[in-house]
Amino acid sequence: MVQPALPPCGLLLFDKPKGITSHDAVGLLRRKLSIRRIGHSGTLDPMATGLLILLVGQATRSQASLQGSAKTYCGTILFGAETDTWDAEGKVVAEAPPPAFDEDSLRKAVQAFSGRIIQSVPAYSAVRSGGQARYKLARANKEVPEIKRQADVRWLSWAARPPALDFELECSGGTYVRSIACEMGRLLGSRAHLSALRRLAIGRWSVANAVTAQALAAMTPEEAAARLVPVPEGANA
Repeated sequence: MVQPALPPCGLLLFDKPKGITSHDAVGLLRRKLSIRRIGHSGTLDPMATGLLILLVGQATRSQASLQGSAKTYCGTILFGAETDTWDAEGKVVAEAPPPAFDEDSLRKAVQAFSGRIIQSVPAYSAVRSGGQARYKLARANKEVPEIKRQADVRWLSWAARPPALDFELECSGGTYVRSIACEMGRLLGSRAHLSALRRLAIGRWSVANAVTAQALAAMTPEEAAARLVPVPEGANA
């Protein structure tokens, strides 16, 4: 007697393009594999690109543990204007001349956002306040309570390109890089927002091994299923 095929299970490393949500990325794989039980290990904003780990089938049980993994990003902070979303997708709410990009000032600013920091959670985020997503409150022009959270940040590199600062950093799960951008602008007596962001790695996984949206679209369901990697031991909670 032929045994029925087991449903797909595992992790797909996906290189999310700019302009789609993490939920959109889940939808792409759902349609490809014809399976509903698919999640992801941590949201990337539509503006951001890079590594998104999609969890298929029983692998969704490891979502919580994978969301807590350290993440590596590269990106650009643009000084001179702050937006309501703290990134390039928002509307400008404050402007100020860019700071002096001298080495000493930048080094002190980077040090201020290094190690264990306390950062503000953006108003435009999926974090819930009073049972409702904060971005829904913000879009309805309702008061969004301030929330602060702890994060661990390690800067790997930074380079001034006035009026911008390019960077690469590693941070704990749940860190808002756009919060760092906004708060750094204020610290330096200016205003700033995150103008570009790319996720390079999540824990042991690198975007270098990820499938692009174009490549996924060209795959057969069998080829896509063959790209799933096993959930690491101990990740199932």
